Amino acid sequence: MSESVEATIADLLRHGEPVGGRRYRGHINDPLSERGWEQMRAAVEEFSPWDRVLTSPLSRCSEFAFELSEREQIPVQEIPDFMEIGFGAWEGKTAQELMESDPEALHRFWSDPLNNTPPDAEPLNDFALRVATQWEQIIDEFRGEHLLIVGHAGVMRIIVGHILGMPVERIFRIDVPNAGISRIQIDHFGKETLPRLIFHAGVLKEQVT
Repeated sequence: MSESVEATIADLLRHGEPVGGRRYRGHINDPLSERGWEQMRAAVEEFSPWDRVLTSPLSRCSEFAFELSEREQIPVQEIPDFMEIGFGAWEGKTAQELMESDPEALHRFWSDPLNNTPPDAEPLNDFALRVATQWEQIIDEFRGEHLLIVGHAGVMRIIVGHILGMPVERIFRIDVPNAGISRIQIDHFGKETLPRLIFHAGVLKEQVT
């Protein structure tokens, strides 16, 4: 790839562990736990190549994003469409609690999320559309910049799946750990773009910048 090609780089950073540990949160606004703050700060350390930070408005993402923005004196912006998928009646519940009420519910959802939406939850196709649409808008708006997007596992799955052309029903095959970082580079050829996944769920300081 020619070094003269204009590129936009987006680093996707999942939030750390929230207060209350692992559960289906969706839109529940739990903050980061002490361990979650440690995970986020360790993921970034003193590394800061970004031109701006974009974040989900939920506190488990935004509080760290604003801290980083203030520390590095780079602009930060909340992106409502980068909120996590709404899990409806599952919100706040652990996997164990869901299996106690219906042992097959989780298997059905992970195997076929399009046809096994949790009660009152946001349909997966609607979620994918809002995230992918917003993604395309920010890549156009901030063309040529190095962005940090602080978000959720679901949002990261949709973005990675979108640029790789994956069927939306398969995005849950992508694992995204707490404080995991993925990098996408978008090369611009006039009005045409070529997105590439550079690394996924890695350690930022160990990657080529």
